[in-house]
Amino acid sequence: MNEIIKVLNLKKYFEIHDVKNSEKKYVKAVDGISFSINEGETLGLVGESGSGKTTTGKLILNLIKPTSGDIFLEGKSLKSFNKKNMKKFRKDIQVVFQNPYAALDPKMTIRDILIEPLSIHKIVSKYEYNNEVRRLLSIVGLSEKDMNKFPHEFSGGQRQRIGIAKAIAVRPKFIICDEPVSALDVSVQSQILNLLCDLQRDLKISYLFIAHGLNVIRHVSDKVAVMYLGKIVEYGDTKSVFDDCAHPYTKALVSSAPIPDPKRKNNNIVLKGEIPSPINIPEGCPFHPRCKDAIEICKNKKPFLRKVTGDHMAACHLI
Repeated sequence: MNEIIKVLNLKKYFEIHDVKNSEKKYVKAVDGISFSINEGETLGLVGESGSGKTTTGKLILNLIKPTSGDIFLEGKSLKSFNKKNMKKFRKDIQVVFQNPYAALDPKMTIRDILIEPLSIHKIVSKYEYNNEVRRLLSIVGLSEKDMNKFPHEFSGGQRQRIGIAKAIAVRPKFIICDEPVSALDVSVQSQILNLLCDLQRDLKISYLFIAHGLNVIRHVSDKVAVMYLGKIVEYGDTKSVFDDCAHPYTKALVSSAPIPDPKRKNNNIVLKGEIPSPINIPEGCPFHPRCKDAIEICKNKKPFLRKVTGDHMAACHLI
């Protein structure tokens, strides 16, 4: 399969200053992660708040620069893109934001919102703008009658559909979905997820799907990467990661996911304490202060991703 995105040993450290001690410290938001996403494939990125998911998305979008490591689009390093071909990069990689209420300019009509990317990237001639806007609205389940309305006239789910229409307007190869359904009613979430899946099938788009909800990740993802304190602690195909968790953090996350069956009891694994500060990450395994199975080596030596089965890997000394 054609590899669309490759992330190699990516790091992002934010420098902060300790005024009292006049010394530099760093927030290790992303700390040496690697993965790849093929054409028409979805990688689900999951973890608690502060684990580095959104920062990873911003790095791939080139909204912030990495401390080290590299990102490749169809085999071409992002570092090699100059100002001229960066425009093509922007066209090939799009984003669907978490908050559909803040993602659309309230002063612009839907027609103008959708024409803007068509114009910037010269997707169609100006004489075809109206027909293309109608086509995009139809794809996402809206009517041409909506063209001249403003964002405030739509529900949250409808606004997210407009955001998706704007993302696919430039015919991208890759879309980052940053918690695209978390701000929506549960009844609307499945509709948006099904729309994204249909678009992927029809347009062969690849997704990086960032989410807290494990049931959402399980529904849309081909592969899953579990992040904790800036590192990927488990990675593999969705079925393997969910049905045969190897890392204790993943086991806790999966156990906490709601089960839509009142007859089945959910055996929650309750984690002790809070996620440590990314400024002072614990020595050894970063998860060991919260892990009930931690042994001495966990406190002193960092674990690295190792094979569980097939492409399934986990960073744990106990596997």
